[in-house]
Amino acid sequence: MWRGLALALGLMAGAAGAGPLRFADLDGWAADDHGAALAAFRETCDTLKGPEWAPLCALAADVTDARAFFEMFFQPVLIGDPPALFTGYYEPELMGSAVRTPRFAWPLYARPPEFDGNGQWHSRAEIEQRGLLRGRGLELAWLDDPVEVFFLQVQGSGRIRLQDGRVIRVGFAAKNNHPYRSVGAELVRRGAMAPHAVSAQGIKAWVRRNGAEGQRLLQVNPSFVFFRKLPDLPADKGPIGAMGRSVTAMRSVAVDPAFVPLGAPVWVEKDGDAPLRRLMVAQDTGTAIKGAQRADIFYGTGPAAGEAAGRIKDGGRMVVLLPIETMLAMAGE
Repeated sequence: MWRGLALALGLMAGAAGAGPLRFADLDGWAADDHGAALAAFRETCDTLKGPEWAPLCALAADVTDARAFFEMFFQPVLIGDPPALFTGYYEPELMGSAVRTPRFAWPLYARPPEFDGNGQWHSRAEIEQRGLLRGRGLELAWLDDPVEVFFLQVQGSGRIRLQDGRVIRVGFAAKNNHPYRSVGAELVRRGAMAPHAVSAQGIKAWVRRNGAEGQRLLQVNPSFVFFRKLPDLPADKGPIGAMGRSVTAMRSVAVDPAFVPLGAPVWVEKDGDAPLRRLMVAQDTGTAIKGAQRADIFYGTGPAAGEAAGRIKDGGRMVVLLPIETMLAMAGE
């Protein structure tokens, strides 16, 4: 990891502002709630590997001055070349059924036993057109809208409120390992939607208006996600991220781990209509999250979070907070 980070920093050495920064260089740093960021950091700290993390996690357990903790033991580092691209994701809460009914006729599928999650399985179009999963007992729940099934796969987790009043949590189990392709970008390419108008809400509306053509549009994205039930996940906890722990609303981000170490604090300077200046933690990944200055902000659970997350496509800057020991190790290499 150190060599990869060192290479990334070296490649960007000529970029304006790239490399180590001061905390005074972080716009809005002093005004943030560092204690909230520390709570999110603690959620995954004990899973971090490497000798530089163990003493930090021990200290984090008893810290009373969160801002001083981050300023004393971390170094802000700009990796990559801004502007960043920030998007948002959320945990949908949807109506569903444990069995198929005339209304609830679109299933969420578990991973088929013949696929171990490695290598590439069939594409979305092949799965759906050939019915490769149909009638095999792999259905975890049934929804009333195929568009919501698609977007639940994009989000990777959700809460399903069943007709008998129970709520089940589902999370990512595996994917078919085809590359993610944006249906929003496809609508722009076709001239069906202007770039500035692309949002989750806009895409859903277009698909629903266009019937069979809308369903074919979704198959442009060959990536397909399989789910698993999460029976032991408390209702007050967020969905499970890539580190195997719950993510925290407005304090967790999905990143590209080729550039940003999972578990590291990251300072987000998101511009746009709803600007953010906030310390978050890199606790998740995503198929479409590629690059050093690319992040997906977790907005929470339910329709309001979905409305907010679906409209985010903003620039800005992301700064990684690396342990001081990591910086010294990279300097030594």
